[in-house]
Amino acid sequence: MPREPGVSDLQTAMERGTLTSVQLVRRYLGRIEQLDRNGPRLRAVLEVNPDATKIATALDTERRAKGARGPLHGIPVLVKDNLATGDRMSTSAGSLALAHVKAARDASAVARLREAGAVVLGKTNLSEWANIRSSHSTSGWSARGGLTLNPYALDRNPSGSSSGSAVAVAAGLAPIAVGTETDGSIVSPSSICGLVGIKPTVGLVSRHGVVPISHTQDTPGPIACSVADAAALLSVLAGADPLDGATQAAPATVPDYFKSLDRGALTGARLGLVRGAYTGLDAVDALIDAAVEKLKELGATIVDTVELPDAHKYGDAELDVLLYELKAGLNRYLPDFAPNASVQTLADVIAYNERAHERELRFFSQDLFVKAQAKGGLDEAAYKDALALCRRMARDEGIDKALTEHKIDALIAPTGGPAWLTDLVDGDNSGASFSTPAAVAGYPHVTVPAGFVAGLPIGLSFVGGAFTEARLIGYAYAYEQATRHRRAPGFAKSAPIRL
Repeated sequence: MPREPGVSDLQTAMERGTLTSVQLVRRYLGRIEQLDRNGPRLRAVLEVNPDATKIATALDTERRAKGARGPLHGIPVLVKDNLATGDRMSTSAGSLALAHVKAARDASAVARLREAGAVVLGKTNLSEWANIRSSHSTSGWSARGGLTLNPYALDRNPSGSSSGSAVAVAAGLAPIAVGTETDGSIVSPSSICGLVGIKPTVGLVSRHGVVPISHTQDTPGPIACSVADAAALLSVLAGADPLDGATQAAPATVPDYFKSLDRGALTGARLGLVRGAYTGLDAVDALIDAAVEKLKELGATIVDTVELPDAHKYGDAELDVLLYELKAGLNRYLPDFAPNASVQTLADVIAYNERAHERELRFFSQDLFVKAQAKGGLDEAAYKDALALCRRMARDEGIDKALTEHKIDALIAPTGGPAWLTDLVDGDNSGASFSTPAAVAGYPHVTVPAGFVAGLPIGLSFVGGAFTEARLIGYAYAYEQATRHRRAPGFAKSAPIRL
């Protein structure tokens, strides 16, 4: 199968004059019409930008007059619909309560994309409210967009909450997309859709203008077909923002992550294998064992086995933190970015969902919203204690301790298992996931394709300490280039065998 054209390929073609941004935008809009609106009806894209062609035309004119602004000049990018876009598109988080609400201005990450010359092609579907509404939700479903389908097996789940962003890139509806993660929402759908996903260190990329869950765990990040494309996108997204205090902890100079693309990056690296994160599925775990052997061939020393505190020991505390921060964050976001919306608080959203229950609550409830509304403020001891426990277990006694004690550069593990069968009655049955340690710590996590089981993609994870994205990108790139596991989907109705 021929390699999918990456961002650098598209940029080269535009520089040579054999392709224009307008042609590229029209090509992807055609794919959206063919596969998202018709054909398998993936439902990955909630809304296309009515000004995309106009923007591309202006960027083509600018290129001819002044040259390209950078590697994303004229490149279409899809954005998850929990990042505010101050244009003619809505910013809804998948909710009918915000279905026709225009954001007051761009999220900072979106503004950086526009400044880099990227064309914001549209907004992607997501697990509604980034999957914080119900404890029995079905990932990939929103009341506004319906259910996003997995392009490798249409009856299986795409995971979430960045479901539409991952499915769109996997299906060739855009070359790159922006997702967000609180715990697993970039790396899980990326892994399940055979993609590269980067969950950055919290504070590397501004969250200003992102519909919030947690100011201690939320972050936007890249989803792409290759490490190179993800690195190019991260180089644009990353940077300090006076509107997001967390970014002040980031390095003063953001690295050019494209320079981390080194085929020899694994030579001399010490990687700790977290066997406790294995899935228990023989075929998946055998695939990861094969990946470990490949890492050794590429020059890495594998420390086997590295243990991390069981995430179940702090899972309840994590949820408490998220619920406290959700209430506080959403009550700030709505008046700021959606001042004309009929909902201005979490309590308003809960009441709206009750009124619109036939459409909003048809498959699952809003029990997590109700629990969040019952929480007090961020000055409560219960919140502070839960946050302290999470940081101690995930950082001090978790990733930081493992890196120091074993003198390792990064942790490796399966990102998770294969896509599960979608079940709108019982909700998700996602199985094992390695997302929580890095998510709770606020540390970087990169997933890269490691192969297939029953025609379904499996990802390999690289996790490191704070702001070690450049190192992890190098490791992921070296592995990717030596294995080339990425394969485009075939839109099968179901997987060849039942797992």
